[in-house]
This record gives sequence, C-alpha cells and structure tokens, in this order.
Amino acid sequence: MTSYQAAPNPYELESEAWWVQQWVDLLNSYRFKKRLERGRRYAREGHILRLDFTESKVHASVQGTADEPYKLSIWIDRFADEDWDFVVDTLSQKALYSAQLLAGEMPADIESVFTANGLSLFPFTLADVHSKCNCPDPKNPCKHIAAVYYQLADAFREEPFVLFQLRGRTKEQIIDAIREKRRQQVEENPVEIIAEDTEEVVVAAETKSQTLNLENFWQYDDALDSSLVVIIPADQTVLDLLGPMPLPASDAQVLSGHFTSLYQSVAQQAMMSALS
Repeated sequence: MTSYQAAPNPYELESEAWWVQQWVDLLNSYRFKKRLERGRRYAREGHILRLDFTESKVHASVQGTADEPYKLSIWIDRFADEDWDFVVDTLSQKALYSAQLLAGEMPADIESVFTANGLSLFPFTLADVHSKCNCPDPKNPCKHIAAVYYQLADAFREEPFVLFQLRGRTKEQIIDAIREKRRQQVEENPVEIIAEDTEEVVVAAETKSQTLNLENFWQYDDALDSSLVVIIPADQTVLDLLGPMPLPASDAQVLSGHFTSLYQSVAQQAMMSALS
C-alpha cells in the first residue's frame, strides 16, 4: 500500500509510478489542504471499509463517528463514444502501445494520446472530480471523501487501468477495440503493417497481380499483423520451477529479487518483439 507517512512536504507520498504521482499532484494542488489532511489521517487509520469500482464510478464505505459507516461515490466525466473512437484510432497506430497494454503496463506517454485528441485522462483540478457522501458535513470534500481520494492512489498503483474505466472504457474494451481496428487496417491494406517502434506504416510487400497457382495456393509470405496473435503470461516462470535457492536467507532474498526483476524485463521485451 502506498505510504501516507509524513514527509518534508506533508502531502507528498513516496515516489511512485507516474500515474500515481500525477493523482497525488492533483491532491497537492488543492487549495484547502487542511480538509484533505483530515481525510489523509482517516485513510492511514483504516477507516475505509470498502472500495469498489462499478462501471465508471467509485463506491466506498467509510467508518466515521456514527455507528453505521457512511456511503459515498466519486466519479469524473466519462468520454463520449466518439472521443473513445478517436483515442482507439490513435492507439492502433502504435504496436508498442498494444504490447504494453497486453502486458498490463501503462504506456509512459499515454496522456499524449488523449491530449492529441483534445482530451485529458486526468482531471485538471480536484474541482473536476465529482463526489457525494451521506454524512452530515455540508462541505465537499468531507473527510470521508478526502480519505478515499488518498486511497485511490493505492488503487491506481495496483491497477492503473481503472483510470480508463472512470473515463468510460475498461482495459479489456480498449484492447479489444485496438485489435479490431488493426485487423480492419490489415483487411483494407494487407501489404502494410504497423511499425512498432517508429509509428510509421511500412510497405511489407508490393502489390502484384498473380494468376492462380495451385502449387503455392496455401503459401503466405506476408507478415501476420500482431493484433491477430494473443500472448498471455505463463502461469509459472523458470524461477518458480527452480524453487528456493541454496543460499542464506538474506542472500537468497536479494538474488531472487534481482532475477525476478530481470525476468520481468526480459519477458516484456520478448512480448513486444513478438508483437512487432
């Protein structure tokens, strides 16, 4: 879980992934920091009993001073279907995006895709985040909503693609839409493939008229589009099969952590190569 312990900047969380830090920066920019600080303490003390993502809303139960926990919801404006179509069109031009999304990784420059289409994945200010709570506090955010704001940093850390869901599309919907878009591109122009690392369309083979030849009827020389290939991580890794290392516990932990990080990096590169 993301740390909420005090730092030189009392509202700064420890260094995290860029999408988590961007959410934290949004909280830090809020003018009435004392109100958020009360919620920060609530989150740290474990007052949040439940946090769910239903469609494009966040629903939570927070234990306050009353016997029954307070119910609240948080949401941001959904993108229109037409806006998502533009985003998918842009994403489909990069095979690298597809590889990273399939690997469960948020592309580092994903925000530029939305910006190019006149959108912003993140809200500009906390005023763009809508919320309501059934507690008696007339001010918004109340400490219960503020607590969930900080808890959302943890949720984004564990599953960054809920950001897409809050904007109206799940990770699976986006990946399926990208696959379909790239499949259509191949059907419309089968001699072109999408270059993964240059974002350019490269001619894979010249279009040439051929008479039907039964000897090579089943031969296909063009590269298959990467969107037609589905690659999923293995249930077990080589490290799992090797079992515990015959080393002192402290040394084994350090070495295991190093190999785990190295294995994940190699697996990511292999997946991107396979989808190129």
